[in-house]
Amino acid sequence: QVQLVESGGGLVQTGGSLRLSCAASGRTFNTYAMGWFRQAPGKEREFVAAVILWSSNTSYADSVKGRFTISRDNVKNMVYLQMNSLKPEDTAVYYCAATGPYSSSTWDYWGQGTQVTVSS
Repeated sequence: QVQLVESGGGLVQTGGSLRLSCAASGRTFNTYAMGWFRQAPGKEREFVAAVILWSSNTSYADSVKGRFTISRDNVKNMVYLQMNSLKPEDTAVYYCAATGPYSSSTWDYWGQGTQVTVSS
């Protein structure tokens, strides 16, 4: 099992920045990738960004490319999401997630979420 705890959410004005953190514990060595998803009120949860833990490969949703950066610290078992140039449409609960051990694994582990609110 892998446990995930997010932090760093809050209220920010349009154009501002926030940095989300995700602390992973448990069988983290058995994880292929970690990522961030978000869910706005009345909408489905959507993919934001992901990073493969033992390489530098990252992927992003088109809506956040050039504004958000995902990074990881394998020694500290941490994953971060630096969010710049925030827009009101970025308002959502942001969830940290982790896959199983293979490239074909699904997103099996989820944190409790952290609220990000961007005011206009």
